[in-house]
Amino acid sequence: MAKYDDPRILRAIAHPARNRILSELNAAGSLRAADVARLLDVPANQASFHLRQLAKYGLVEEAPEEARDKRDRVWRLVDADGIRFRTQDVLAQPGGEAAVDVFRRHAIAWGHRLVELVNTPTDPGEERYIWDGSLRLDQDELAEFAAEYDALVERWRQRTQHSEGERTTYSVYQLAQPYPRRLGLGAVG
Repeated sequence: MAKYDDPRILRAIAHPARNRILSELNAAGSLRAADVARLLDVPANQASFHLRQLAKYGLVEEAPEEARDKRDRVWRLVDADGIRFRTQDVLAQPGGEAAVDVFRRHAIAWGHRLVELVNTPTDPGEERYIWDGSLRLDQDELAEFAAEYDALVERWRQRTQHSEGERTTYSVYQLAQPYPRRLGLGAVG
C-alpha cells in the first residue's frame, strides 16, 4: 500500500466530490468520467476535472487496458486497497495540522449526513441496514477486529467489482472508538 502522508493529498480527498469519486472507484474498480458524472449527478466536465485533480496527487490513474478505443478514458485507484493514512504521519509534515483539521471537519460533516439520512426514505428496491453494537476489547483485540472487518469488506468489494447489472453503491461506515467516560446526557424528557 502506498504512503499517503502528504497534507496536500489529505486536503484533496476532503473535497466532497473527490471523496465520493474515490468511494465509487473503490466500489466499482474502474469507471469512465461519464459514469462518475451520472453517479454524482454532475456535468461530465466537472467529473473529468475532479478525476484529473485526483490523478495529479497520484490517487487515480487511467486504465487503458479497459478503454474501448484511444479516446476512451477509464479511471481506477492507483492503490487497489484504497487510501489509508495515519493521522500522526500527516501531522508530522509541514501543513499537516491544517490538512488534518480540514479532513476531520469533512469527516464529521459526512458522519452527520449519514445519520441524518436514516430519516429519509430509500428509493424503491433499495434497502438500508442499520446496526449498532458494543464490544469490550483491549488494543490488540481492537486491531484484530479491525483487520477482520477490513477483510470482510474487501472480500465483498472484490466479489462485486466489475459485476454485470445495475448496482447501488452503499456507504459502509464503521466507527470503533471508546465510549466517552462522561456522556453528558443530562435529564431526558
